[in-house]
Amino acid sequence: MSWFRRRTEPDTPPVHLPNPAEAAEAFWHRWLGLLPEISAALGDGEPHRVEHQLCDLVAALHPDLHFSLERGHRAIYALVISGQEDPRLRPRTDAWAAAAPPEDMIWEYHDSVPPVPDPTLVTVNLGPKAVRLADVRVAVQHSEGLVDVAVYHPLFADLDDAQRRTLTFLPLDATLGERLAAERLGRVETALTEPEGALTLLELRTLIDPPTP
Repeated sequence: MSWFRRRTEPDTPPVHLPNPAEAAEAFWHRWLGLLPEISAALGDGEPHRVEHQLCDLVAALHPDLHFSLERGHRAIYALVISGQEDPRLRPRTDAWAAAAPPEDMIWEYHDSVPPVPDPTLVTVNLGPKAVRLADVRVAVQHSEGLVDVAVYHPLFADLDDAQRRTLTFLPLDATLGERLAAERLGRVETALTEPEGALTLLELRTLIDPPTP
């Protein structure tokens, strides 16, 4: 579950430190100071109480970064800070991850959007429509070391262009994780009719990231 994901938009332009390691150290120092307030807001189910502070905190790391608070896979909560695979931002997220405190039962940390354990169990809301990712099918074609894909969902015909685009890319990130999707996928298209021989999301994951024997 994502409580909020937004590009950082502080009230005034942030001043971020030019050295990624120094910026990361400053982030984690401020994070530890805010943690009691963040934990209380999440415990009360009111994450908006700390949204402004978190926006400023992440913007100080770099204003082009995105962030989210999620339900964790190994801990209760997860903090995700992502440069959306922009190579300009990789030094920032690498330094941030390297300086992160050890994970515990409460918090885990990710420098890119991680895959969900089973994307076929996910339902997303697009306007008034509840959309099951279990119904997504993906046609695959290999091209110069990358994998070109066409994504189909039976509800595509009922969605507008923006919603179709969201439902084209979201299942891929949920299945592969943001980083692996950026590394392995080439052209991504929307298919308005189900392609012959299309794969489920779990079949796509196995194809692109086979399990270790």
